[in-house]
Amino acid sequence: MPQATLAGKRLFITGASRGIGLAIARRAALDGARVAVAAKTAEPHPKLPGTIHSAAAEIEAAGGEALALECDIRFEEQVEAAVARAVEAFGGIDILVNNASAISLTGTLETPMKRFDLMHGVNVRGTYLCSRACLPHLLKADNPHVLNLAPPLNLDPKWFAGHVAYTMSKYGMSMCVLGMAEEYRDRGVAFNALWPRTAIATAAIAMIGGEPMLRHSRKPEILADAAHAILVRPARQCTGNFFLDDEVLAEAGVTDLSGYAVDPAAELVGDFFV
Repeated sequence: MPQATLAGKRLFITGASRGIGLAIARRAALDGARVAVAAKTAEPHPKLPGTIHSAAAEIEAAGGEALALECDIRFEEQVEAAVARAVEAFGGIDILVNNASAISLTGTLETPMKRFDLMHGVNVRGTYLCSRACLPHLLKADNPHVLNLAPPLNLDPKWFAGHVAYTMSKYGMSMCVLGMAEEYRDRGVAFNALWPRTAIATAAIAMIGGEPMLRHSRKPEILADAAHAILVRPARQCTGNFFLDDEVLAEAGVTDLSGYAVDPAAELVGDFFV
């Protein structure tokens, strides 16, 4: 039987100062987990909510222990230092959540190389780098998991045509799951991907579609509950999967998802890649 709780587990979550990363952190904190918040925002941002310090306060208010780590995951030295601090504070790392992501839904001519580099630096390099930095500690952990917020791989050209650079970068995160799951299958470290069926009410969605799109989205808590359901599973029996949030919850017996809707009366908008 899988354990039902993340009590005492040590999580390293990237991009956890807001949105989906923070929701996953809060859900773990309800169990009494210890969470390292690795994100860039140390001072309040003029357009984006939350900092590593406000996130840490929310985690502790929910019943967990928090460590605020200012870290730009594009840079090896910063990631290595953040991981070392988390290990020093918590004694190890049991779970890595690669949540940090950069998005630009722009065509080839409309995507300057600076934006291309940002998406690939955060999404692909950052995910690979954090996985690599945490692996020596995950290999020592009991029931180690890596969870990437990444889509199922689907080579239908329609998912590339409007935003080639973004799709390439997100599929890079997905390929980390595909490859690392197989590479570490016999050593007991689980690598899985989680992706939403619908749009999720985050700062990124607000920038893309404004308040109207937020109304047609689900709350980040649906991904937090789905992530929790994955992370309590036995790692050796759960690796190499590309999970969708509603399917994970259905398997856990949760079929009424109306409580996750921002506006239960609004028709939900589907997410990319599904």
